[in-house]
Amino acid sequence: MKKKAAGGAATESKGGSAERKRGSGVKMVYDLLRDEILDLVLPPGSPIDEVQLAERFKMSRTPIREALVRLAGEGLIDTLPNRSTMVSSIDFLNMSPFFDALVLMYRVTTRLAAEHHRGQDLEAIRARQGEFAAAVTAQDALAMIATNAAFHSAIAEAGRNPYFTGLFKRLLDENRRFLRLYYQSFDDRLPRRFVDEHEDMIAAIVARDVDLSDKLAKIHAEQIVEQIRKLLVRDRRLEIAL
Repeated sequence: MKKKAAGGAATESKGGSAERKRGSGVKMVYDLLRDEILDLVLPPGSPIDEVQLAERFKMSRTPIREALVRLAGEGLIDTLPNRSTMVSSIDFLNMSPFFDALVLMYRVTTRLAAEHHRGQDLEAIRARQGEFAAAVTAQDALAMIATNAAFHSAIAEAGRNPYFTGLFKRLLDENRRFLRLYYQSFDDRLPRRFVDEHEDMIAAIVARDVDLSDKLAKIHAEQIVEQIRKLLVRDRRLEIAL
């Protein structure tokens, strides 16, 4: 809400300024906690305490609570019957249908990129590929996860279907916790192979070869999913053995 200052200039009321400040605070808390949850900095089962968060971020509990409501809406935190809050567990029961959807979206978005891409799309895709290759060279797991998602998101954008793009980005985000588990103990030959596979996908997209783009995306997605499944099965066997 604006009011006139002396001389006729419009100034922002304190209420409007405070509202914007609170809104930016909510986003900041939401973005940071979301990244920490998805990157397993806050592992499943970690307690979430509003008072501690308010102290950490130097703000009132109201924006903290609003950020937590958003995270709960995405299934990233749970409020228990005793009103305590914790980071949600990874949904292993629905792992198979999740991976089925993920593989399908790899294929669909890459097919559409081959069919509909423009020159500027290729520039963006190649830039994201360069960032991913640099992360692999540095053996930076968090950077690999982020730049890999950015690479495939750029391909999705090139397909020019906002519904597929939105769904795929959400699946890539949800996949971050699985990938973080994987990258904690990866064989470094695999990420290097992903760089080569990305290059093959780019070449197929540039050539507008829809069927080859689909085939390469399917192979790429399925072998990543298979590696994650093997890791999870191995870890569960270790838990049983212990």
